Amino acid sequence: MSVDPSPRVSGESPPCPSRGPGTSAVEVRRSARRSRTVSAYREGDRTIVLIPARMSEAEERRWVSVMLDKLAAQESKRILGDSELAERAERLSAQYFDGRARPESVRWVTNQNTRWGSCTPAEGSIRLSHRLQGMPEYVVDYVLVHELAHLLVPGHGPRFWRLLEAYPRTERARGYLEGVVAADRLPQLPAVDDD
Repeated sequence: MSVDPSPRVSGESPPCPSRGPGTSAVEVRRSARRSRTVSAYREGDRTIVLIPARMSEAEERRWVSVMLDKLAAQESKRILGDSELAERAERLSAQYFDGRARPESVRWVTNQNTRWGSCTPAEGSIRLSHRLQGMPEYVVDYVLVHELAHLLVPGHGPRFWRLLEAYPRTERARGYLEGVVAADRLPQLPAVDDD
């Protein structure tokens, strides 16, 4: 994703990592050869933002925010199939639970309108609501991690919530989902006819 497409420039200054609460690492790379363009991409669990060396710290903060929003919007348009969802669950289990949470099946369902996901530990099955499709990846990942944790701890007791502490975007994802629920409860205004 870039504002103005340009190749990565060699001779860039050393990376300047930063981290906001509930976000993955953001690494800002300044380049004297980069004059106007700003670009960003994901590299594993990090986001790399490339900016001109002459930018002020305030401009850097603004552009990092803009580029993170653009990446999130781009990612939210991708919809995973069931097989990709299962692969993602396997990666998340390896990353956050040392591979101990092993679902037999992971799939999208259309019959969950009051919950985001469900898990049947005895069967090893995880189901995610189709309403999550199109939401940011970190939100889908949170719901997957939540359901994977149920394969290890069935209830919502303290041990369960301690497991979820491993996922760094738990609070952010929960806030996002609470916002979606709150927005659904707002009264719908009737359409205005301009005739």
